[in-house]
This record gives sequence, structure tokens and C-alpha cells, in this order.
Amino acid sequence: MNCATILSLGGVLCFCFLSVIISAQEALWEQYMAAAEKAYKQADYAEAEQLYLAALKRTERFEGGDTRRATNLNNLGELHREQGHYFQAEPFYRQALEVWEKAVGRDHPDFALVLHNLAGLYFHQGRFGEAEELYRQALPILEQILGPGHPRVAATFSNLANVYSAQGQYDQAESFQLRGLALLKEALDAEHPEVATSLNDLAAIYTSQGRYSEAEPLYRQALSIREKVLGRDHPNVAQSLNNLAELYRDQDQYVQPEPLYRRALSILERSSGPEHPNTATVLNNLAALYSAQGEYEKAKPLYERALGIWRKALGAEHPAVATGLSNLAKLHSAQGDYAEAESLYLRALNLRDKTLGPDHPETIHILTNLAQLYVDRSRYAEAEIHYRRLLSIAEKTLGLGHPDVARGLKDYTTLLRTTDRDAEAERLEERARALRSQED
Repeated sequence: MNCATILSLGGVLCFCFLSVIISAQEALWEQYMAAAEKAYKQADYAEAEQLYLAALKRTERFEGGDTRRATNLNNLGELHREQGHYFQAEPFYRQALEVWEKAVGRDHPDFALVLHNLAGLYFHQGRFGEAEELYRQALPILEQILGPGHPRVAATFSNLANVYSAQGQYDQAESFQLRGLALLKEALDAEHPEVATSLNDLAAIYTSQGRYSEAEPLYRQALSIREKVLGRDHPNVAQSLNNLAELYRDQDQYVQPEPLYRRALSILERSSGPEHPNTATVLNNLAALYSAQGEYEKAKPLYERALGIWRKALGAEHPAVATGLSNLAKLHSAQGDYAEAESLYLRALNLRDKTLGPDHPETIHILTNLAQLYVDRSRYAEAEIHYRRLLSIAEKTLGLGHPDVARGLKDYTTLLRTTDRDAEAERLEERARALRSQED
């Protein structure tokens, strides 16, 4: 779910119109920017920030419409976004857009690139509608000026795919991701980092659909490219390690994931910092691995730490917070603390509905677990309400053959038989078989 990388957007304006004093400032600006970009690529974000700010100070001596200031502001936005400082990043992007629009107008590829980067920020904040709108504004500008086969156009298709995937629109997501990947392979080297990003994101779409055998080779190919090109300690390598571990955990393979998670966590804590949302994601996933194996005392502090990071970095109403609440609820339920588990599940469900809508496939996990909690407490009528809802969502999104749906379907038929409704259970199973045959 990556956004565009930092690019040097200006650089070739006519400096000859500026004074000799400004020429000195230009030279310092170029030095600071080059050093900042080097530090950024090495994931030395504190050093990069100081250098970008020093460069920005130099732009105060430039003319008002000088687009180098926009370049500087955009890169500061990207730097903060990369570190998970989303609230700090947005003003830099917006200032960059103002400078670009005033200087060259909206129909310029660099204006479109900042739109693209701001869209990426909104994506990470869970503001999917706003992200889609900005990506769609950027796409025709880039296609018209750079050509339909340009890597920036390809990246926009890929990022639109991620927006659709996050909203559970997997068919549309796959179509856009495949188109973006094809364009990247034509325009760039086969081992370019952007190709690896697209491979990773296509694998994530397949994982969400339960297409694990298709996802694994793509994750492994992305990991291989990133280790070779970016180095073994780059944050993008950590992303690949985490996603490959998640693939195994989703299939109840518990031996392979832990070393992958731990290596990813080590990389992220060093490169992105212990309070970065991506660090929280790996903490959460490692906790889920422990919880699945009954190691609740190991899992709980990791879940709590991840939830705290997400709330601080993303805000209390981000979809990731719902994930954290749901996972803590599942842990409390496993330990027999049903009242706390129910409270957490209901908070997670309300937040998920508010942020992603009532028919998002990610809601199926919460509904399945909450329904099972009610079954365990012999509250069958309440359980049935949630089972019916998850089946309705499944038919609209994942299909009844998806692994995430299979458990809820099985549990619901068990509930029907427990309450002496065998005929209803048989009809449901027959309906599920018929729908699965249509999906196949």
C-alpha cells in the first residue's frame, strides 16, 4: 500500500534571473536537497528532516512563484508520511499544491504528483473516498502529459487498486493492479523497486480473496527484488516479510511466521521507529500468532502496544483501531472475560461500520467472533442476527467459498442444529453449495 516515492520535482528553472546573493542560496538549497534525499533513501529520517528544513529556509530568498519551494514542501510531506506522522504531513502537501497551482497551473505532472502523494496520505488515514478522488484527478493529467505508459501513470493505477482493495472491491482492485503492473514492467527494469511494490500489492489482493497459492510466489518475488535492490534492512523489506508471514498465519501455519515477523519488527523499529503505524501492524500480527497458539500472556502486551500506536498516529477512528479492538476482544474471550470481550467487539463493529461502511468484508471477522461469543453464552438469538449479517456481506463481496466465510457458515449451521432447526441448516448448506458452484 505504498505511495509515490520522493521525487525531485523542480531543478531546471531559469536561475539566471535571480541575483548573485540568491545564486548562493540556490547552491546551498541544492546541496541540502541532495543530502536530504540521500539520508531519506538510507531511512535516516531525522537527518533528512533537518536537511529538508534547512533547504526550505533557503527558499525564503527565492521569488514567490519558485517551484523549488513546492518540491521542498512535497518532500517534507513524504518524509512525515513515511514515518507515520500523517497529521504533520498534510499541511506540507497542501502548501506544495498551492505553490504549484500558482506557478504552473493544475495541468502539470508535478502538480499531479503532489495530488498523488496527498491521496496516498488519505489512504493511510483510512479516508478512502478522498484518496480515490485525488488519484482520479491526477490520472488524466499524467496520462495526457507523460503518456499512458509512464511509470507515474502505472503507479496511480496500482494505488487506485489499493483503494478499491481496502474497500473490499477486489475484482476492480485486481483489474487496476494488473494494469499498473503491466505498465511498470514495460517502462522499468524487471527488478525495479516499483515493480516489487506492485507485485506485493497484487499478492495482498489475492490474499484477501483467499487465493493463497497465487499470492505466495508474488510475495517471494517482491521480497527478493527488495532485498537485492534496497538492501536487507530497508522498511520495504520489512513489509514483504510481514506480508509473507501473514500469508502463512492465515493458513494456520504457525512455525514459519514468527522469525519473519521478528525480523520485520527489528527492521522497522530501527528504520521507521517504535511508534510508526507499520511497526504497530507487525506487533499486532505477532500478537495474533501468539494468541492463535494460546500464548495469551505474550500476546496481550503486544496487542495493547499496537493499539496505542495506532490511536496516537492515526486517530481514534481509523480502521486499524477497529482491528486492534477486535483482536483484544478475541483475546479476552479466549481467557473467559466475556463481558470485556463483548464490549470491545461492539466498539470495533461500530467503528468498522462507521469508517468502512456496513458491507465491508473485513467486518466478517468481527461478526463471526461476536456471534460465537453469544453462542458460548447461550444467547442464540443475538448470535443469529450477526450470522445472518455476515452471510449477507459474504454474498455481496467475498463469496461463500472464501476461507474467512467458511467458519461463520459452519458455526451458523451448528447453531441451527443446536436449536433443533435441522431443516434450516440443511437448506443453508444446500444454498451455500449452489452459490459456491456458481463462484467456481
